[in-house]
Formats: sequence, C-alpha cells, structure tokens
Amino acid sequence: MKKTKDAFYSQIFKLVIPILIQNLLSAAVSSADVVMLKFVGQSAISAVSLASQYANVLFSVFYGLGTGVTMLCAQYYGKGDMRAINVVQGIAMRFSMLFSVTFALCAAFIPEPMMRLFTDDAELISLGASYLRVLSISYFCWGIIEIYLSVLRSIERVAICTVLNTMAFSLNILLNAVFIFGLFGAPKLGIMGVALATSTSRVIELIGCVIVSAFSKDVKLRLSYLFVRNKVLFKDFVRLSLPALGNDIVWGVAFSTYAVIIGHMGNDAVAANALVVVVRNLGTIFCFGIASAGGILIGKIIGENKLEEAKAGAKKMMKLTVISGILGGVIVLCSMPFVLRYASTTLTPTAMHYLKWMLLINTYYISGTAVNTSLIAGIFRAGGDSRFGFICDTIDMWCYAVPLGFIAAFVFKLPVLVVYFLLCTDEFVKWPWVIRHYKSGKWLNNITREDWGEDD
Repeated sequence: MKKTKDAFYSQIFKLVIPILIQNLLSAAVSSADVVMLKFVGQSAISAVSLASQYANVLFSVFYGLGTGVTMLCAQYYGKGDMRAINVVQGIAMRFSMLFSVTFALCAAFIPEPMMRLFTDDAELISLGASYLRVLSISYFCWGIIEIYLSVLRSIERVAICTVLNTMAFSLNILLNAVFIFGLFGAPKLGIMGVALATSTSRVIELIGCVIVSAFSKDVKLRLSYLFVRNKVLFKDFVRLSLPALGNDIVWGVAFSTYAVIIGHMGNDAVAANALVVVVRNLGTIFCFGIASAGGILIGKIIGENKLEEAKAGAKKMMKLTVISGILGGVIVLCSMPFVLRYASTTLTPTAMHYLKWMLLINTYYISGTAVNTSLIAGIFRAGGDSRFGFICDTIDMWCYAVPLGFIAAFVFKLPVLVVYFLLCTDEFVKWPWVIRHYKSGKWLNNITREDWGEDD
C-alpha cells in the first residue's frame, strides 16, 4: 500500500511540476502587462483589464473543451487506443475553431460595442477597442493551440507543452517591453503594444506546435482530422465534453459579469480589481495545476479499469488540494506589501483602499476555489462526470452570485467593497453539494468503449 501511495504522489508531481511552470508563466505574462502598463497610466490598466474579459471567456471555452478532450483521451490512453485520441482531437478542433473565429471577427470589426458592455467611460472604450482589434489575431491561433496541447497533456507529454508555453510566454513578456516602451528602435505603442506582443507570441507558438507535430510519431496536428467523422465518438464527446464546455462558459461569463458590475462602479474599482486578478492568478497556480494533473492521472487509471485505485488517488489528490489552497492564501498575504507599495505611485487613494481589502478577501477565497476546481474540473471530469459541475455552477453563479451582485450594486447601491465581498461568497455556497457528490462516488465511471467503430 505504501508503494502504491508513493507511486501516486510521484506520478502526480511529475505532471504537476510542468503544469505549474506553465501556469506560473501565464500569470507572469498578466503581471508583466500590468507592471509595464503602470508607466502608461491607470486608464490603460483599466482598459486592458476590461477588454481581457473576452479572453477570459474564450479561455473558459478552450479550458472546457480541453478538459473534455482530457476526459476521453486520458482514458483511451490508459486503454492504449491512440486512433480514438486522434478522432477526438478532430472533433474538439471543430468546436474550438467555431468559437475562436467568431471571437476573432467580433474583436476585429465590432470592438467598441464589445467594450460598451463593460463600461460607459469613453476613454476606456477607445483604448480597449484598439487593444481588441490587434488581439483578434491571437484568438484564431489560440483555438488550435489549446486543443493540440490538451491532447499532448492527456497522454502525459506535459514537458513538450511546457517548452512551447515557456517559449511563447517568454516572447510575450519580451515583446511587451519592446512595443510598450519602444525598445531597439521599435515604435512606442503603449496599450496596443501589449496586444501586438500577445498576437505575435501566439503565432510563434502555433508554429512551434506544427514543428512538434512533424516529429511526433502518434499525435499529429493535421487539418484532415477536422473532417474525420465517427458517430459514436462524436456522441460521446457531445455527451461528456459539452457539459464541461457549458460549465466553463457559465463560470467564465459569470466572472466577466462580475467585472461588468465592478466596471460600472468606477475607474478606481476597475483598476484595483485588475491588480487583484493578477495576484489571485499567482495564488491559484497550485490548485489549478493539481486539478489538471490529477484529472489526467486519475483518468488514465480509470481507463485501465482500476476503479478502486482511482478512488484512492482522488483522496490523496484532495489532501494536496487543501494544502494548495492554504499556500495560495499565504502567497496573496505575503505579496500584499509589495503590491501596495508598487501600486501607490499610480493608483488613487480610493483605488488603493479597495486594493488592500480586495487582496485580504482573496487570502481565504482561494481555498474555496481550490476545493471546487479540483473536484469539479479535476476528479469529477476524470470519471466522465461533467454534468454535475455544469448544473452546480449554473445555479450557484447565475441564480445566486450574479443576481446578488447586481442587486447589491445597483438596487441597494452598497459600497464597492461590500459588493466585492458578496461576489466572493460564490465558491463557499456550493461546497456542501460538491463535497457530498464527491463522497457519493457517482462520478467514477469508465467511459471508454471496446468497439467505437470505423470512421464514417
């Protein structure tokens, strides 16, 4: 038993460490945006924060599709069926391209109406619209990249994903500095420089995926997979992945709606929240890493039809989750003096007051996020159960948190910090139902098929 226990922790840490590096680099890019835009001004920080809500929604879409891919591919990988994995990749790519092309066209041609959803400040609308136009290129590339990397992660090729992400994120940070400040003879573009840096790095990352695919023996990035038809696997993908997609869209759009609420409460609230989001992203890298790695590993174990071993692995994963939540809160708390000192030269006194208390709220809020993410996006989906999370988050966020936020802000006109506190109760409200579902064991299912048929 001790050998099995040690083996599980050893395997999960081999997956967690590369994923943590990816998450850390992703958070570093967001941090670099805010750090460098500080020298442009508070309005630039606020505009990018609001415009980035669309990227957050798109991330939720790709994360949902990616975890749907992982649900099927990790289990088929445990079963040793690589052909099914390629078919699933093609199915997922069709969905991701639909969303990425739609978002890219909207950002390119109607960015002003997109910004008006978040704010009525003319300056923020103008700045955000210019940012979105340039960023539209990255949306198209992102849809292809995320699905291919999700497939690679599901077959435990996380090191390759880390190399590609490291290259893209490092390039993004470097180009941020070049285009924002006009280094090496480049034009000084300010807020548009952030968007240009992101789009350029996405194009390079896509080229990197093509190169990796050329040298891969089993998992290729091929356009031909888009046209492969298989009714059985398509139905499985729709049945299992679309609830995960719906779950993440519901979650992502709700968080963007939080930004809408805060966005209409003034520039000071928006600027403070922009910095808080960066710090919170740093604090949650551990819990998201454990959720992703645990989902891959447990899915593989289930695909091998070792259900009791998978259940035992889930218990060990939850222990790591609790630790990650506490660690995340400590990171936020320890970062506060540095963040407040850094922001004091740019933010107004009112924004600084909001920033201080919003950070304190997040020291415990991350624990709620950690537990729910590991269970809903990690353990439940590893066992093919994506429906529960979709229903749970829909009720919690759209029947509780979002209405509560709107009523508090615009009906009772409560102070900004009270509204923010109420919005941050969403994770804890669903704990009783999420934990109860975990203990029931209903999430544990082998979703692979012995004979899924020939391509149609």
